[in-house]
Amino acid sequence: MTDKKIILSAENVSIVYATKKQITAVASGINIDLKKGTLTALIGANGIGKSTLLRTITGIQKPLAGSVILNGKPLESYSNKTLSQQLSIVLTENLPPSNLTVYELVALGRQPYTNWLGKMSPEDHEYVNNAFNLTETNHLANRRNYELSDGQLQKVLIARALAQDTQLIILDEPTTHLDLKHKVNLLQLLKRLAVDSGKSILYSTHDLDLALQVSDEIIVISGDKTVQSTPDNLIENNAFDTLFDGTSITFDKDKKGFIINPDNV
Repeated sequence: MTDKKIILSAENVSIVYATKKQITAVASGINIDLKKGTLTALIGANGIGKSTLLRTITGIQKPLAGSVILNGKPLESYSNKTLSQQLSIVLTENLPPSNLTVYELVALGRQPYTNWLGKMSPEDHEYVNNAFNLTETNHLANRRNYELSDGQLQKVLIARALAQDTQLIILDEPTTHLDLKHKVNLLQLLKRLAVDSGKSILYSTHDLDLALQVSDEIIVISGDKTVQSTPDNLIENNAFDTLFDGTSITFDKDKKGFIINPDNV
């Protein structure tokens, strides 16, 4: 099997958490590759730097050291408009108050391509309708965005990212606040999109057991190192053994899942 095309790579990247008072180094020496047609999970303990890494590789903040390469070019060489034609981001923040219909919300994904008046062409509408079809959200198109459940909103935001027509989609904790059924449905959708549309999709998550079952590759970020490989390779190389401090949660290699040790809780 031929190697899949690398869409984005981080090379020896150091990431920082910045406040008004100070800059704190979070992790260093990060090397990752995001490949075409691949669903990749980013996992790690709370506060370890997952969101900071996502902000860094999407250009929201600069790395302390190292470089991020997108389709063979340094990330900082892209204009905002060109970058928004290359990658799309789905965040977990609440939407600002608005009276937009779901169709209008998804259509915002076409902003990088419309003229200065924001007028959409028939081709733009075709991308929007295709996004609705891929996410099976056509029935929501005429609703107001504030009428959606959390699960419906996540699907609609993914539809907006699909309408944006980028090779790379990055999602920060997309399964947060969803019940198990909707978490599984959402991850199955992301997997299908990666395979059928040939997109590279990276998502951060706390749902580690689900990530092991669905993802093609997993990036494990910890305090001293960051590793990336297939779930089976990571299990074989004991990459999950030190994911959490203490002994209350351990990884069972035979069961391929995390278990709680009741004696140490």
